[in-house]
Amino acid sequence: MSLISPKTSGVFVIAVTPFDEAGGIDRNSIATMVDFYFDKGADGLTILGMMGEAPKLTQAESILVTRDTLARADGRPVVVGVSAPGLAAVSELTKAVMDLGAAGVMVAPPHNLRTDDQIIGYYRSVVDAVGADVPLVLQDFPLATGVSIAPRTLGAIFEALPSIVMLKHEDWPGLSKITELREAESRGRRRTSILCGNGGMFLTEEMRRGADGAMTGFAYPEMMVGVCALNAQGRFEAAQDLFDAYLPLARYEQQPGLGLAVRKYILARRGAIASADQRRPGAVLDARAIADVETLIARQTRKLEM
Repeated sequence: MSLISPKTSGVFVIAVTPFDEAGGIDRNSIATMVDFYFDKGADGLTILGMMGEAPKLTQAESILVTRDTLARADGRPVVVGVSAPGLAAVSELTKAVMDLGAAGVMVAPPHNLRTDDQIIGYYRSVVDAVGADVPLVLQDFPLATGVSIAPRTLGAIFEALPSIVMLKHEDWPGLSKITELREAESRGRRRTSILCGNGGMFLTEEMRRGADGAMTGFAYPEMMVGVCALNAQGRFEAAQDLFDAYLPLARYEQQPGLGLAVRKYILARRGAIASADQRRPGAVLDARAIADVETLIARQTRKLEM
């Protein structure tokens, strides 16, 4: 298994965690889901993220999901989310998944961090806990964590802790943050890979600002793969056209509290997973929401056929 690095690029899909109707982990669907994502062109996967329902899993289940995913990925890179309130849990899960062959781990800041010194100190502690040889992804998602990290603070972290090789950028609005980070690199600060989240809602703009790709879980990963490829070819208008065809679905999937239910419904509809069920507590789509999604899918299909 290759490790992520400051040069990592492309689309690392944030994978859902498949459950059966009883709330158990659906191991068969892990296999079909991994195949689906890679068949659609993903360069890698990220599992046990916030949209992977990681807080609902036991430590043993997290390791089981990692083992099954890595086995099916067959050497392709898989990043594992290991965020937890305490560093002991972060360290324990990191060791387990890296021993299994993970490409790196992702850590979001705990919600109680408020000052720059606290944020920098926390990530120093993370590196001390997991070891400086483990490639780390810093998840910058203030809308979920409540922790805002300024570009200068990120820069200080990157300079002090070279094992943090990637930023998962999910600030919103946050395009100027990407610009500031890349400008600082042009002045001599070390390079860090930037993959972006937020359901791909700003992917075309993020790529033009200097992002290296996407790390998010939109139910049509082929859109993100295509946008990244077209951007790399300098075909910005074609990238925007492709993005626009999927935008209504991406927008609908971004609804707070309902987005994962929409994503899992579409993935089940596309055959990636057997069931759209979430582990409790979790939202369920009612008949009208399902009708909305079906209408959007039909419209998107027509657009792509034109």
